[in-house]
Amino acid sequence: MKKIGLALGGGGARGLCHIKFIEALDELGLKPSIIAGTSMGAIIGAFYASGLSGVQMENILNEIDFKDFFKMIDLSFLSRSSLIKGKGVENFIKQNIPANTFEELNIPLKIVATDFWRENDVVFDSGELLPAIRASISIPVIFEPVILDDKVLIDGGITNNLPYDLIRNECDILIAIDVSGSKSIPDKLKAPSWFDNIMSTFQILQSSIVEYQMKLYEPDIYIKPELIDINILDFEKVDNILLSVKDDVECFKKEIEKKVSKKKFFKL
Repeated sequence: MKKIGLALGGGGARGLCHIKFIEALDELGLKPSIIAGTSMGAIIGAFYASGLSGVQMENILNEIDFKDFFKMIDLSFLSRSSLIKGKGVENFIKQNIPANTFEELNIPLKIVATDFWRENDVVFDSGELLPAIRASISIPVIFEPVILDDKVLIDGGITNNLPYDLIRNECDILIAIDVSGSKSIPDKLKAPSWFDNIMSTFQILQSSIVEYQMKLYEPDIYIKPELIDINILDFEKVDNILLSVKDDVECFKKEIEKKVSKKKFFKL
């Protein structure tokens, strides 16, 4: 039985475009047999693995209003490590994902976080789902780290931003969606603000990790939307983010149709 593996990369707001690629799979009547995700890819991957379609995820996204968004931004005034506590995001995820554990998911899922002190990745694929997601999205400076199982955990993008290597031996057609994005060079160069400096450095790190991975092993289908000048926290640009990947989605559909037609293929 031929199986699809789907790896969803991290990239903050840029990762919302994963929904469009999932909608493409839905349109083709295809389902992955296993999913791996980092940071925003972990969130979208968990929604998908729990049984939600791409359209259902986009509907949830469209229903978020200012009041909901404000609840998710629980500023951490007394913390020395971050700007946001993260409890608001946790509550949103808990309210919208119909699964509490990995074992309750319809599709097996692997989620990546980073052990701050040991400097290595940590892969979750069993037990409680929410702590794993929360650890994976703990962008340095933005979200408080998660202390779990005697580990201080931060964003998985620090060590493995596009974790297709984790599932390459568990599928026949390996898909990787890279949302690390790109930046344009301004006509008049200037020093970035301290915040842009930190966020762009994180973006450069993510891209470098993926470039190194690609030299070691390439997935069967690799898609990297340009996502130009969209920063990690540019959630107000959601409409532009979803619209900007239209051509990439069409390319993705053609690529996967080619791969499927070359192999005797069965859905999950």
